[in-house]
Order: sequence, then C-alpha cells, then structure tokens
Amino acid sequence: MSAPSAQRPSERQHTPKVSEREARQVAEDARERDWHKPSFAKELFLGRFRLDLIHPHPLPAGEDVRRGEEFLARLREFCDSGVDGALIEREAKIPDEVVNGLKELGALGMKIDVKYGGLGLTQVYYNKALALVGSASPAIGALLSAHQSIGVPQPLKTFGSQEQKDTFLPRLARTDISAFLLTEPDVGSDPARLATSAVPDGSDYLLDGVKLWTTNGVVADLLVVMARVPESEGHKGGITAFVVEADSPGITVENRNAFMGLRGLENGVTRFHQVRVPAANRIGPEGAGLKIALTTLNTGRLSLPAMCVGSGKWCLKIAREWSAVREQWGRPVARHEAVGSKISFIAATTFALEAVVDLASQMADENRNDIRIEAALAKLLGSEMGCLMADELVQIRGGRGFETAESLAARGERAVPAEQMLRDMRINRIFEGSTEIMHLLIAREAVDAHLKVAGDIIDPDKPLSAKARAGANAAGFYARWLPKLVAGPGQLPGSYAEFNPAGHADLSGHLRYVERSSRKLARSTFYAMSRWQGRMETKQGFLGRIVDIGAELFAMSAACVRAELLRTGDDHGREAYQLADAFCHQSRVRVEELFTRLWSNTDELDRRVVEGVLSGTYTWLEEGIIDPSGEGPWIADATPGPSTRDNVHRPIR
Repeated sequence: MSAPSAQRPSERQHTPKVSEREARQVAEDARERDWHKPSFAKELFLGRFRLDLIHPHPLPAGEDVRRGEEFLARLREFCDSGVDGALIEREAKIPDEVVNGLKELGALGMKIDVKYGGLGLTQVYYNKALALVGSASPAIGALLSAHQSIGVPQPLKTFGSQEQKDTFLPRLARTDISAFLLTEPDVGSDPARLATSAVPDGSDYLLDGVKLWTTNGVVADLLVVMARVPESEGHKGGITAFVVEADSPGITVENRNAFMGLRGLENGVTRFHQVRVPAANRIGPEGAGLKIALTTLNTGRLSLPAMCVGSGKWCLKIAREWSAVREQWGRPVARHEAVGSKISFIAATTFALEAVVDLASQMADENRNDIRIEAALAKLLGSEMGCLMADELVQIRGGRGFETAESLAARGERAVPAEQMLRDMRINRIFEGSTEIMHLLIAREAVDAHLKVAGDIIDPDKPLSAKARAGANAAGFYARWLPKLVAGPGQLPGSYAEFNPAGHADLSGHLRYVERSSRKLARSTFYAMSRWQGRMETKQGFLGRIVDIGAELFAMSAACVRAELLRTGDDHGREAYQLADAFCHQSRVRVEELFTRLWSNTDELDRRVVEGVLSGTYTWLEEGIIDPSGEGPWIADATPGPSTRDNVHRPIR
C-alpha cells in the first residue's frame, strides 16, 4: 500500500509559510551547539587572544607534503598542457576530454581516502590544488570544489554508514561527479521553508520538488538532496539528506543556467517527480539534513578562499608585469603613488589571505581545534578581498582591464583576462553563504557564550523562573569575565618580543594591537547586548561590523604567525615580515574605521529610507528611465509535478 505521495500535484505541499521566529529556530536547531575543542576565533571574540592556539604555526607531516607536492606537479603539468581557459570561457563549457583527464589524474578523489581509491590529500594540499587549477580555469575549480567540498563525498565521510562509503566513495573518487541540492526557487538561506518532499513509501522514499542553482547538476552522476520528510507514525520527519542517482526515473534537469561569470559552470534547475530513493540512501537519521549540510560547510567553505588566494596571486603577477612596462608622465605607473598603493594592497592581502587559508586548513587537518568560525571568517575575508583585488587589477589596467582578452589578442596585445577575473570572482560573495548571511552566522557563534548564560533573560517565551536562573548564572559569568577585559599583554611594550627579530620589520606591535582590540571588541559586544537585549538580532549592521573586525584581527594574527614561520624556516622570512607588516598597517586602518562605525553610522536613517522605498514614497525618483527587463514572475513556479521540459542532463563518460 502506497503512502500519501500518490496525491495529485495540486494537493502536494508547496513552500511552507513559517514565521520569523520559526525560521530562526530551524536554523538554531541545525547548528552545532557545543564546543568540544578550543577555537582561536571564538576566544578572540570573547576578548581572549590565545596566540598559543596558532603559534608556533602547525605543520603538515612529511609524508603528506610528499604526496601533496607530487600531485601538484602532475596537476600543473596537466593544466599547462591540457586546459585552455580561453576556450572554456568562449564556449561556456569544460571540454569532456578535460573532465576525463581530471578523472584519470584522480582529481575527483583528492579528499577521498586511498582505501576507497582516492588520493587522500590533506585539506592544505586540496586547497593548493584548487588554487592551482582555479587559476587555469575558475570553472574547473568550481566543478572540483562543488564535487568534493559540498557534494556527496564530504557528508558521506562524516555521516555516512560504512555500507554507503563502500558503495559510493570508490565511484566518486574516479568516475562519478556529484552535486549538492539544497536551494529552491523560493528558498535560499532560509531552509525552514524547504518545500521538496520525501514521502516514505515502504522501504523507499518518493521525492517531489524543484531545486535551483544545482552546481554540477547538469553533468552529475550522484546527488546529495535535502528534502522534507513529513512526520508520521514511525517517522520523525524533518529536513533529511539523501544520496540520489542522477539518472533515476523522474529526475529532469530542466535548464542549464548561465551567469555573468564562471561561464563553464554546469549549473542547472533539477525537478524531482515521484523519484524513488531507497531508505538505504538516506544519510544519517531523518531530520538531520540541515545539521549535515552545515557541518559539511564548516570545512568545505575553505575551498572558496583557497581559490581566492590563487586569484590574488594572479592579480599580483599581472599588476607587477604590467605596471613595470606601462609608463605615464615619464615613469612606470607603479611608481605613481595612486597606482602603487593598489599594488601594495594586492600583495599584502594575498599574503595575509594565504596565511589565513593555510592556517585554518592545517588546523582542520590536525583536528585539534574547532574551526567553524575560522573557516567562515576565511570565506568572508577571501570572498570580499578577492573581489576587491580583482577590481583593483582592472583599475590598474585601465581601459585594457575593461577589454576582453579575446579583443586584446585580436588587436595584437597580450590576452589578459582581467575583466573575466572580476566577473568570475563576483559570485564568491554569494556562493556558500552570502556576505550578509556569513555576518549573521559568525555573529551567532561569536555571541554563543553570552547566549548560553544570559539567553533566557532576553527570550520573551521563557518563564520568570528561567529568567531568574539565567540572571544568577549571568551574574557569576560576567563577574569573572568582565574584569579580564580591562588589561592584558597588549598594554605591555615587551609582549610578543619573538615577533621583533633583529633586521626585520617589527610585528610585535601588531600582535599587541590585536590583543587590545580583541578586548575592546568583546566590551563592545557586551555593551550592545546590554543595550539592545532581545533586539540585538535585528542590529545586522552592528553585527556585521563586529564580525568584520574579528576577521581583520584573525587575518593579522595569521599573517604574523606565517611570517615568523617563514623566517624560522629561512624561506623569504625578511620579505614575509615586510608583507605582514604592510597588511597589518592596512588592516588597522580598516579596524579603526569599523570601531568608529559601531556607534557612529546611518543605520537608523537607512531603515527609515528603506521603509519609504518599500511604501512607494520615492517612486518619483524612478521616473525618466526605460526598464529593459523582460516579462515574467520574479520567482519561477516550483509546483511539484511531472516535468514538461526536455532533460538537459548529460553525464560525462
């Protein structure tokens, strides 16, 4: 006897309507609530500068280095001889022979254990590989990253059964491309409204729904799909993760999407209609889907800033070469301060961003620290700075930066794809959590200690007895914590003296600044919570600045620690100290501005203007233009049912 999944399309569940509070609760239930390992970034937000957690800089094992370097050499040779980035950009497609070459190289299994046929690379070398291949073609970097960082392999490694690992990981290591399907036409970062359903039917589930922006979905062989299981007898229900064969009956890839950048990206719209999935393909228990997704992203997010590091290195190379030969007013443009400051920014920021990614990646490999905040900060910093570096390169190149590489070559100049880099980089501020969402996610983790002791005080749904208990707990916590924010090593001139070696730039002052600023950041957060209490979550501008300050302090710390590592290893130590010093000075300017804007800003005025815009008060300002937009709904209809479109799914063999 079939479950209620056989109902007509018009009767099926559409996007659930949930309140703001219900949506927040779904997200809260999905996050990791406990901290079993230390976290440098978490301590930083609490005003505790735990340099001992990152210094001395952790190092990979010798065997990991050997295997990683050997693969990087093979990958570089393949990219040099077999990847034509201009062709991929021109034809908006990665040639099948390139994908098959990557399969033969083992690139699909970089993060999969050797016992399943993978390469078993560390996070450090996986990221280096993505930076390398992404510099040859960002579309290839995105394909490999989506497959391994958020696709089927990662959730299986962490949450899959042994049978699932034995069944799927060997395929994923060598032949099968995977995709991650969470987003829906009307559901982005608010998963509480997820509409795709997975209705139990005997020993199977029947999937119905539509997924949007399925990176790799057009060419994928295996999918990890998030769907809502209805609560029923014997079924807890909730958002659940499934491994789904991409060629299953009832699956239709209805469209391959096109974007301003990453033109080779195989990203589509996928419809499920009565797709039968064995219960054995469910990852974890029912209702664990969002937790699996968020946990997967904790480390998976590092792949994106890794590719931003690669783009920063390329921007630096082009800026150096171009600025040395382009002359204006009798001197190379690099010698003019207006251009030179941009080059300094690119160089210093690339150094710091690589320091952040390598440090967080090595900590992930060692598994001795909880890096959920560090990885999120790396993604935030990498995506914002990476986009800015690409923009500055276009500015340095001037009109040639705006001109396509193909046009440059056609008139006899070097085909430098600066404008493509800017277009390709722009999506990183949206991928895997937009900047705005990352601000909120990191802010939630940053204030976790406060909410654990005082959350019930500001929760309107908690009874007076709970508020009283929370008040007592909070009094004890803050009596111990607040006095520690008054003074610290950052006020002692001799602190961190090992970062002031003879003959090098002095980085010790920057670390003292980080320590002082960490305490100031914690005091600012506490004051804001005391002032706004339950309204704190609505102060998104304030929370974003708090997070941005933390990101800068983390980057400064990582840059200094990396510089010292290179100095002690006699590997460009003097130059590394110079770059770290430059970055820290630039970062301090940004931090001071952010601290000022915590309390001196236009947030309230902006809210009033927004209300006016939404109510139509300023429609007169829109007069005098032609809107070239086409007709159609703002959000496509995602009503479950059979597809009426051709299937554009094309597995690569």
